[in-house]
Parts: sequence; structure tokens; C-alpha cells
Amino acid sequence: MIIDCAYYRDGHRQHVGPMSVEDAAAHCQRGGFVWLGLFDPSTEELAQVSKSFGLHELAVEDAQTFHLRPKVEPYEGDIRLVILRTARYDEEREEVDFGEVSVFVGPAFVITVRQGVASELHGARTRLEQRPELLENGTNSVLWAILDQVVDGYGPVVAELERDIEQVERTVFAGSVAPTERIYFLRREVTDFYRAVHPLLAVLATIERGARNTGLLPYFRDVHDHLVLVNEEVAAQRDLLATVLEANMAVISVEQTKVSVQQNATIEQLTILATIFLPLTFVTGFFGQNFGWLVDHVGAFWNFLLLGIGGLLIPCVAFFIWFRRQRATRRRLSGNNGGRSAI
Repeated sequence: MIIDCAYYRDGHRQHVGPMSVEDAAAHCQRGGFVWLGLFDPSTEELAQVSKSFGLHELAVEDAQTFHLRPKVEPYEGDIRLVILRTARYDEEREEVDFGEVSVFVGPAFVITVRQGVASELHGARTRLEQRPELLENGTNSVLWAILDQVVDGYGPVVAELERDIEQVERTVFAGSVAPTERIYFLRREVTDFYRAVHPLLAVLATIERGARNTGLLPYFRDVHDHLVLVNEEVAAQRDLLATVLEANMAVISVEQTKVSVQQNATIEQLTILATIFLPLTFVTGFFGQNFGWLVDHVGAFWNFLLLGIGGLLIPCVAFFIWFRRQRATRRRLSGNNGGRSAI
């Protein structure tokens, strides 16, 4: 779909409404240049544009493919294809939306092919039309305006990602377990963002070399400086997320250790109870049998206290003494280990 098509000469737009592709191609022979903007064009629309402006078939095919990294490719007729990755943060979903802009730059035309919702360029066209001194530099001024808007759009994304990372970081370093899935998702987003930002440094360097003899070189350098800052911040975010992920795994390990210790303590208590009741059960079961000896010899109250209750108390006292000695032994060993650590 054609968003806008305008003819520029002497630093000004020469008409108000959009023009057709055929008229735009015809105006390329009259001096000045044409800026044609397309959004998610169909194959037929791209074929028509390619035929009218003489674009290379491989360049057109490249513009229809979604790329992971920016790049710049030269073609015949002093035509360059510059592919840029755009980014926009969606606050409602707390996710980064990526788009792509393919820019065909020729001596008398600029054709932009946008893909994805995060590839708006209307602001770049409006700002450039308000600066005729830059428009007089020809098609390179359009390329600068597009690069400037794309790189400026990276700033809010960096700030929102920084906010999300700080939230996860506070959770982890407060000793709580952060959702591991959220950390992995943030790391994937930052990695995708880094792939969009870092290769653009080489693309900008190539464009700067081609603009050395024009008045646009300081403007390209300004975009390059902003991009370097964004690249450093994104790289730092990627490293920080790796640290946060490791810290979160350590917190998870500590929490699992605490659960294991609690389970071991519970099992130890249950084992003690079972150990105490085991001889008691044996004694009560033994004296509950109807043997003649028991019936004949346990016939008085004192016999019952001596054989029955005594048989229950003796194992209890024995286990109590044994558990006290075991606890004292563990404390003594812990004290010795602590003394060695202090030394």
C-alpha cells in the first residue's frame, strides 16, 4: 500500500497530494528527487515499483524478506538498499514490537518499504519537510531523516526495558524468587534488540563514508553518537540479565535447600516418635498376651507397676539419654568446626 509519494526540488515539496508511481518515475528525470513510501506492499505493487524505477530483482526480493540484522547493499545504477530494524515498546503487553524498513536510495529517488507496526516514518517526512536546507542535499537527507527517527525510537525502548529489568533485579536481590520465565523472556527481547542495534553501527559507518563530501556528514555523526550510546546500554542490559538469571538460580537453590532442611527436620521428628513407640508397642503387645505365666505373676498392683509401667519407662529413659548425648556430640562438633573456620 502506498502511504505517500512526493516530489522534492530546491528543498521543497512541489505538490500537496500524493502522486502515482508512474508520475513519480517521470519526475525523476526533471531534477530533484522523489520519496515513495510503501507499507506492507503486495507482490504486484513491488513489481510495479521495480519496473518503474529500475530496481534490481534481488533488492526487491530482499525487501520482501524479514531480516534479523540491519545491512546495506550496493546495486547497479548507484542504488543502495539499506535495511533497518525498528523497535517500539508496548506498555500494555510489556513487550517490544519489532519492525523493518527497507530503503532504496538512488540519485533521484528514495523508496521506503515498511514492515510491521513499529515502522512509522511520517514524523521523519514531516520534520525533513520543515528543513529545506537539508532537503537541498538530495536523497541522502531522506536517509538521514529515517536513520535519525529509527535511532531516536530506540531510546524509549531502552528506558522501558531498564525499568522491567530493575523490577526483576529488586525482586531477586531482595531474596525472593523471581519468575524465571520472565527473566528468560526479557533476555530474549534484549538479545533481539541488540541484534537490531549493534550491526547498525557498521551500516552507519558505511553511509558516513559515502557522505564525506556533503553537508550531511555532521548529522550522520550525530546519529552515530546516539547509536553508540544505545548500543552500550543494550549490551550492559544483556550482561545484567545474565547476572540476574544466575542470582535467581542461586536464590531458587537456597529456597530448595531450606525446604529440604525443613523436610529433614520433620522426618527426624517422626523418626524419633516412631523409635520411641516401637519398644512401647512391643512391651504393651507382649504383656497383652494371655500366657499362663503372665496371668499367674501379674496379679497384684505392684506387679503391674513393676513389669508393665516399668517396662514402658525404661525404654523411654534410655532413648532420652541417648538423644541427649547425640545432641551434645553434634554441638561439640559444630563448635570445633567454627573454631577452625575462625582460625
